[in-house]
Amino acid sequence: MEYTFRAVSHNPGIIIWRIEKMELVQVPEKSHGNFYEGDCYILLSTQKVGSSLSYDIHYWIGSQSSQDEQGAAAVYTIQLDEFLGSGPIQHREAQNHESDAFRGYFKQGVIYKKGGVASGMKHIETNSYDIQRLLHVKGKKRVSAMEVEMSWKSFNLGDVFLLDSGKTIIQWNGPESNRQERLKGMLLAKDIRDRERGGRTEIGVIEGEAEANSSKLMDILTSILGQRTSKLPSGTPDELADQQQKAQLTLYHVSDAEGQMKVIEVATRPLVQDMLNHDDCYFLDQGGVKIFVWKGKRANKAERQAAMSRALEFIKLKNYPTTTNVETVNDGAESALFKQLFQSWSVKDQTVGLGKTHSVGRVANVTQEKFDATRMHVMPDVAAQERMVDDGTGQVQVWRIEDLELVPVESQWHGFFYGGDCYLVLYTYEVHNKLNYLLYMWQGRHASQDEIAASAFQAVALDQKYGDQPVQVRITMGKEPRHFMAMFKGKMVIFEGGTSRKGTSDPEPPIRLFQVRGSDASNTKAIEVPALAASLNSNDVFLLRSQSGIHLWCGKGSSGDERAMAKEVSSVIGQHSTAEEIVAEGQEPVEFWDLLGGKAPYANDKRLQQAALDHQQRLFECSNKTGRFIVTEVTQFTQDDLSEDDVMLLDTWDQVFLWVGNEANELERKEAVVTSQEYLRTHPGSRDPDTPVLLIKQGYEPPTFTGWFTAWDPSKWSGGKTYEELKKELGEVTFLVRITNEQNGVETKKNFQSYPPKDLINKLANELPKGVEPTQKEVGVLSCYNEVTSVQSTATLIHSDAVVQLVLSVLTNVFFTLECCLETCKWSPPLSSRNISQTQTSVPYLECLKTCLPACLYGSS
Repeated sequence: MEYTFRAVSHNPGIIIWRIEKMELVQVPEKSHGNFYEGDCYILLSTQKVGSSLSYDIHYWIGSQSSQDEQGAAAVYTIQLDEFLGSGPIQHREAQNHESDAFRGYFKQGVIYKKGGVASGMKHIETNSYDIQRLLHVKGKKRVSAMEVEMSWKSFNLGDVFLLDSGKTIIQWNGPESNRQERLKGMLLAKDIRDRERGGRTEIGVIEGEAEANSSKLMDILTSILGQRTSKLPSGTPDELADQQQKAQLTLYHVSDAEGQMKVIEVATRPLVQDMLNHDDCYFLDQGGVKIFVWKGKRANKAERQAAMSRALEFIKLKNYPTTTNVETVNDGAESALFKQLFQSWSVKDQTVGLGKTHSVGRVANVTQEKFDATRMHVMPDVAAQERMVDDGTGQVQVWRIEDLELVPVESQWHGFFYGGDCYLVLYTYEVHNKLNYLLYMWQGRHASQDEIAASAFQAVALDQKYGDQPVQVRITMGKEPRHFMAMFKGKMVIFEGGTSRKGTSDPEPPIRLFQVRGSDASNTKAIEVPALAASLNSNDVFLLRSQSGIHLWCGKGSSGDERAMAKEVSSVIGQHSTAEEIVAEGQEPVEFWDLLGGKAPYANDKRLQQAALDHQQRLFECSNKTGRFIVTEVTQFTQDDLSEDDVMLLDTWDQVFLWVGNEANELERKEAVVTSQEYLRTHPGSRDPDTPVLLIKQGYEPPTFTGWFTAWDPSKWSGGKTYEELKKELGEVTFLVRITNEQNGVETKKNFQSYPPKDLINKLANELPKGVEPTQKEVGVLSCYNEVTSVQSTATLIHSDAVVQLVLSVLTNVFFTLECCLETCKWSPPLSSRNISQTQTSVPYLECLKTCLPACLYGSS
């Protein structure tokens, strides 16, 4: 087994094998993303998570692969799982129905190729030009390209097509395709050029709605495909499962104790972690879209090994398509996708937050690292984890919604929030001499619908007043994020009802009870609870305010920091009128219980280890353009996945970010908040609908957002290249020699204009002759060289230093190392000097140039 998996290492990345004659053969890295329809493959993904490694094994089944090959792939998957200690997550991938995780490994797209190892098909080696194929490109985020018949019959108006003839790739964009699809098609073409052809293939682009502007390229297209004789059909939309379908969860217990598989339904959504027994195996059916297999750590080995085959039996039993995606997860090593299908998922002994630790079996002794605001912008990953852009010392402005208008709240009342009101809070902070804004919308539990609607309307107006720069954050009462509390320096008080408006007729209750939570100025708030003994909790501090004064009740499980912060809040609630009376739990005076209506049972269990929710951040593209709410996950995400014409959703579980690209259409912008609410409502994990939602505009991302992305580039939006700019970079297709369709034998050739060497040597782009493309300068060099060699002898040309210098310059600076010259003539250009006498070769230089250089560059003799 060690020999079979000798390529496996501890380095992050992917390894791919193909099943060839029932053996595993490693696929070269340059061919990653290319899959033959007649074959089966195994992909191993290794990722570093903290100080440990996590593994995902995907076995891919081609649509034309044999049962024997599919069986061999399944067996090798089990062996690889055992080789890696039975810890990897296993995925069954069927062609055209791959998981988001699988497609995420191939950012430029997946290419399906006809044939397979049985028909002698080999993975393409670099610099191979003996190719002629038509690729049908589909998808915006999840790009796939399938080899189709070389005919106009394969085309439609809604997709992108690549005609690949080895030396030239022509991209034809359907008139109904969007800019993002065209960009992805171009990136795929460039990936083929750079990875498979060593950068020696030219790319031309035809816009389907303006074919007349690319007449020369159209001539080539028709010379290969023939004349187009009929009108092209419209494109077909991708088949995607909507979020409603994915939310249909059913958990089944699986057993084969009597030699026959028995499947018993356990529960439907919402699911909780405790439903999974470590002694058993389970199926989790996600609306027929995907099947998860959970293998308990104490389940017997036979059951664990048969889990995947049992899942395939289950798919047949339910009459689901054979292409249904299957993922097997191990007890204790579950994937993020699996865990998010449960209402809550905690991990034993996991610490919570920055510097927090919790002990088991006794009242928690919570210690916390002192918060250092200077790290937030220097280390955006810390800002993201802590949900803090800074320490809250910026400028704070507060307005209350009154008669549907904004009324400023006086600074002495900042931090007081009433359940019958709605508030807007604008926070301004400075980073690198630039002002940044957060706009919070706080909605009271008892506010009217008119006031809630008015707060949203006024937020839009305020956002526009500040140039659409503020990050908008919707907060419901009791769900305040940490930074919101930090703005009020530990003196934030939430009153259950009432209003802070002047002239209110509601009398203030004579007795009020507040629960104080927090250990420092950045995370403390006091929340009003019913003034009853049953509201008390041994793990917290409470403030009881009455006409006779304030009692500060300290539960046995509260810490010194929590008691100190409660005293700070007490001075605010009591208006500094009287000193508070400290009351220790178990030593309460009779007066204390009388104020609470008498002694009664309350929560006095000692606090055990605080549950740490274990959910990884996930990025989605959200769309409801088709009338159905479609959520497409973007795995292995980077900043490049934030498309300017999209609305993207970043889910960090306790917060949801909505990122709006500058080119997103008006409807998507207006419906952004509705989109987030729909996402939470339909989430399989039965999410809290009051989860804070942050609305972020492109170019104004705070570190709490950018910190979730590796290597965020703040200048990307100002310096990023558009589709049009990338297209312009490709230049004109100058080399269209011998593109031939074997069926009709048509050949097209283009002649080049030549220039004297002195006009091309060491010239800047603006100094070149008119009509010379700087990136295609070598074409002029070779034309010049061919003309010179036709009239001069080899002996004479050896002394033509200008020509030799220019050719060597081209070889060194444009094509780096030419493999064929190295192999055929044992020759390479001098890198540090152009003194020919320093280089030893087995044949004369110009003989090498004359015979090998054209072959290296263009495959001609």
